[in-house]
Amino acid sequence: MRDPFIPDEIEARDLPSQARNELKTLSKENAERVARHLAMAARTLDEDPALAHEHAQAAVRHAGRVAVARETLGITAYTVGDYALALRELRTYRRITGRDDLIAVIVDSERGLGRPERALEEGRAVDRASLPTAVRVELAIAMSGARLDLGETQLALVELDIPELDPDTAFEWSPGLFAARATVLEDLGLTDEAADWRRRAEIAADALGHNVDEDEFDVIEIDDADTEDIHEEDERADSEDIREEAEQVNQDEATPAQAIADESGHPDADSADTSFTVEDEVDEILAEIDAHSEIEADSETDADAKRDAESENRD
Repeated sequence: MRDPFIPDEIEARDLPSQARNELKTLSKENAERVARHLAMAARTLDEDPALAHEHAQAAVRHAGRVAVARETLGITAYTVGDYALALRELRTYRRITGRDDLIAVIVDSERGLGRPERALEEGRAVDRASLPTAVRVELAIAMSGARLDLGETQLALVELDIPELDPDTAFEWSPGLFAARATVLEDLGLTDEAADWRRRAEIAADALGHNVDEDEFDVIEIDDADTEDIHEEDERADSEDIREEAEQVNQDEATPAQAIADESGHPDADSADTSFTVEDEVDEILAEIDAHSEIEADSETDADAKRDAESENRD
């Protein structure tokens, strides 16, 4: 078969370095060709899945024992709906690497072939605790879908009751998880609850779509407000609460001078400036020290005079 055309601007270095490292077992010329096909498959997967699938097939023809090539072909086959090929390639990828990071796609491919029971068996055979969080969530969604295929709607909801289901915080996996739960709730006839989860899924997707940073772990707090007006009202309410709290703190922390003025019943107590600063406190302390020094000086003077008088009497 002829390989699909690769534009000149597509280079081997467009492929992530980790994937390029897997091609070192190939000749230099072949490794570059395979890398360009894989890079092209990744670039066109969303816009033209069929073209991406052709490039993935070309990569496997030239690098059949390379895991990343088999992985790419499995994903493109799943995307174009060739579930049998997807299963074959993904299982080959798993045998080569020993990894279960694409288990959710395997489960979904079994579903695509009309075998939900086999899908559940595949999912149950994996140690979920050993999976990365995102993969574990994807697997829960796939298992829930298999339950729906079997008409086990209540069990489909149970499959989604996982610790990662946080309705108030959006992680990278949250939009799909929220939407899956909404679908199951709709099948159960719980339309209001389903609508709430559907709205949360949309909010999470919108927030993550504007804040995703591939180099960081994304966590977005979900705001329950439906409109900007509600946001503004909440902000105004928060500002008023902060202002009232500050005023209460000022009243609770009234200075001694202010408290004395209030208790004295002086007619000008309310209008007088009773602020008490650090400088005022320092002045008071210094005044007390000066007064104490004067008392000690007077005491010493009296003591000297007394000693002089006693001396004169002895003379």
